[in-house]
Amino acid sequence: MLAPKEKSAARRPVRALNVPGAGARRGPARRGGADGGSKPRRSALLTALMALPLLYSLLPLAWLVINSTKSRKQLFSTFGLWFGHDFALWDNIVGVLTYNGHIYLRWLLNTLLYVAVGAVGATLLAALAGYGLAKYQFPGRRAFLSVVVGAVAVPSTALAVPAFLLFSKLGLTNTPWAVLIPLLVTPFGLFLLFSYANEAVPNEILDAARVDGAGEFRIFFTVALRLLAPALVSVFLLEIVSAWNNYFLPLVMLNDPKWFPLTVGLNQWNNQASSADGDVITNLVITGSLLTIIPLVIVFLTLQRFWQSGLAAGSTK
Repeated sequence: MLAPKEKSAARRPVRALNVPGAGARRGPARRGGADGGSKPRRSALLTALMALPLLYSLLPLAWLVINSTKSRKQLFSTFGLWFGHDFALWDNIVGVLTYNGHIYLRWLLNTLLYVAVGAVGATLLAALAGYGLAKYQFPGRRAFLSVVVGAVAVPSTALAVPAFLLFSKLGLTNTPWAVLIPLLVTPFGLFLLFSYANEAVPNEILDAARVDGAGEFRIFFTVALRLLAPALVSVFLLEIVSAWNNYFLPLVMLNDPKWFPLTVGLNQWNNQASSADGDVITNLVITGSLLTIIPLVIVFLTLQRFWQSGLAAGSTK
């Protein structure tokens, strides 16, 4: 039998040893829940700082949507960030599509032509050149790659005037070719596809295709092009945006309104108010601008997952 002191000691709860640092090691497990990880800390300051770029990006879009619903009279007599008394969005859309002999539809078709030919052609040429630089050895390869890297830093607006002088000598100004040919050149897309092809296209697959008797162009279109698909979508989306928003080059190259893209055409409408007999159609300019960005939004929402995977490719192995 146990002595009385031994019985009381047996009934007394055992105290945890006060080991330095033990509480610090147990703390995160209590806060983290079942997975044992700690909860991410939230910072109100960082949230506010991240909200500023978001507000900067969404505020002009909200202004565009709200003011597209106003008539010309209400556009200047009501608060810019709130709706007017009458909802005139449909009337503005009809006015945009029918003004000046349906010229907006002609500008839309011109823009689709420039985007389709320019984006597809630039992506294909960049894929061919990037793949060739990555997988073939030839004299002058490093020099050519250095020129491509240097061309990335040159803004396209700096080349508009020299291109105009060159095309005027060739008799191509005021034609669609003056806009399409410069759109086919994309140094950034070429360099991006060159970097991606180095990692995404194994040389062993190419050698196996050559052993099977496949030619170089067949290897490119049946093997390499599929492996380059994520990067191709990224370059294609960037070229779509570049061609769709192209303004300065068509402004320099074109004089005939029937070949204008939407960017130059809408600016021409906006400048009508400054002329002596020009119509003030600011409401149509705003509504036309809203209609202009809808195709871009649809394209980005459709190809978003391919674009994200293309930008992240090569960051991890």
